[in-house]
Amino acid sequence: MLQSQKQSSAIFSALQFGDLLFHSIVRVVRKSNRNALMGLITNILQSVLMVAVFYFMFAVLGMRSMAIRGDFLLYLMTGIFLYLTHTKALQSVVTSEGPASEIMKHAPMTTFLSITSAALAALYLQLLSMSVVLFIVHVAFRPIEIYHPAGLILPFFLAWFSGVAIGLVLVAIKPFFPNFVKIGTSIYSRASMIASGKMFVANQLPAYVLPYFAWNPLFHTIDQARGAAFINYNPHVTSITYPIYFCLAVVMIGFMGEFFTRKMASASWNHGR
Repeated sequence: MLQSQKQSSAIFSALQFGDLLFHSIVRVVRKSNRNALMGLITNILQSVLMVAVFYFMFAVLGMRSMAIRGDFLLYLMTGIFLYLTHTKALQSVVTSEGPASEIMKHAPMTTFLSITSAALAALYLQLLSMSVVLFIVHVAFRPIEIYHPAGLILPFFLAWFSGVAIGLVLVAIKPFFPNFVKIGTSIYSRASMIASGKMFVANQLPAYVLPYFAWNPLFHTIDQARGAAFINYNPHVTSITYPIYFCLAVVMIGFMGEFFTRKMASASWNHGR
């Protein structure tokens, strides 16, 4: 009898958390724009604009020969979509409500729920935006042929998860160094434009240059995604296991830091912001 009550209580708690998580995700999605559809359209336009800018830049500078032999538009999209997914997840987690936020005064709300909803909201928007853009290109312009579609799933989620992991570490130190985190997030997002490797092919890098990029999990995920997208490309300087170990290690550090920060929470942290 006691065992049955425990199981029922666990199921009820899971359902309750799922309901809270759903409403928190909706709140995060509508935070930047009250109209959810307009928020999605804005996200799609950002992706389309970045693809168009890089397409024009590669065409003008004559850099198309540096790309992988095959669909040049697919080459650009594999890099840009994963880069945007990574940076959007990072920014969404960093800007989530902290332990001293006003919403934390409501009993069901926790920092874990806030961070999780922010991360999942970013994943939802990027996944939907990517699907819409690929569908429009496939139907309106030219068919998109992907060599191994299932092979793109893991690199895509690792690009998102690595952004969440780095964002979690920044969230832990944000109350102590808010300006540093704000500037550091901006610098990292811009540096990843190059360090992510979305503008070039990893296999073509000289050996002495590779260490400057190999530390970045996004560099590995983008290269592995291109290996799944193109039949004539085999990524041999990157690894899919490195981002996995990186994410697990950084997430553990982030959760430990966030736990310490939550214990030190003070309402005065929000003053003057």
